[in-house]
Amino acid sequence: MENLVEIKNLEVKYQTKKNLFGQMRDIFAVNGVSLDIKKGEILAIAGESGCGKSTLAKAIMKLVDSSSGEIFVNNKNILSVLNREELKAFYQKVQMIFQNPYSSLNPKMKIGEILREPLVINTSLTSEEIDKIVEEKLEKVGLDKNCLKLYPHEFSGGQRQRIAIARSLILSPEFIIADEPVSALDVSIQAQIINLLKQLKEDFNLTFLFISHDLSVIKYLSDRIAIMYLGEIVEIGNTEEIFTDPKHPYTKALLSAVPELVSENKKEKIQLTGELPSPENLPAGCKFHTRCPYVMDKCKCENPNTKEFTPTHNCKCFLYE
Repeated sequence: MENLVEIKNLEVKYQTKKNLFGQMRDIFAVNGVSLDIKKGEILAIAGESGCGKSTLAKAIMKLVDSSSGEIFVNNKNILSVLNREELKAFYQKVQMIFQNPYSSLNPKMKIGEILREPLVINTSLTSEEIDKIVEEKLEKVGLDKNCLKLYPHEFSGGQRQRIAIARSLILSPEFIIADEPVSALDVSIQAQIINLLKQLKEDFNLTFLFISHDLSVIKYLSDRIAIMYLGEIVEIGNTEEIFTDPKHPYTKALLSAVPELVSENKKEKIQLTGELPSPENLPAGCKFHTRCPYVMDKCKCENPNTKEFTPTHNCKCFLYE
């Protein structure tokens, strides 16, 4: 299957404010990530809050600056200097669904204005043509045209997220990044939105990068899963491989924390100790060694190489060297 997105050695770092001595420190939010996303698939990224998932998504969308590395979308490096026209073409093909539907919609604009705006800015369509597209996309997400005259505050959380999804579809993109799209919603609504995304993927032949900390949702929705820890991808594999034969201790710990997955998976259980280290003070060597029950001396000073188990499944851990 052909790659739609290729990420190579991507780094995103920030600098702290100056301390009393005028010094600043680097914070590595994304640390040497390489990742391919194939056309038509849903690739999920899982990990604890603070591991760099959302920063990676924003880097792909050019919402934050990347320090180094390359991001290719349709074989074009989007980190190279893009002029206004190239940026416009890029955002027609790549869209994002944000976590919080309460803050991602402009409260001062009616829904019709929110959905029409991308078409007005990016196309030369007539007003009638724009109205037709807006109504079609609203219908696809389970809403009708009566919504167009209302404001965001007049809708429930689930309805607002449907509107946000309709906005992401309005320019007929190829690739959508969904950043925790159901975490701010009631549990009863989450399943509806997940099923909607799955249906839209089939209807429009979309490619998704789906970011979540909820492994139950990821298991249902994704084709492949990348496990992220402190800005690094520590394991990647197709969904069945990750859930039935996890390799990295961190992956096993994440699975062990989900009760329904524990009952399904009779394999080794790992309970994490300690908190996620701060990106300001990243551990030397393997970043996970401060919490790993199998830590060895070399884990504290060396980075493990990638070990391949199948053509689709690999992880970075000294346990398999």
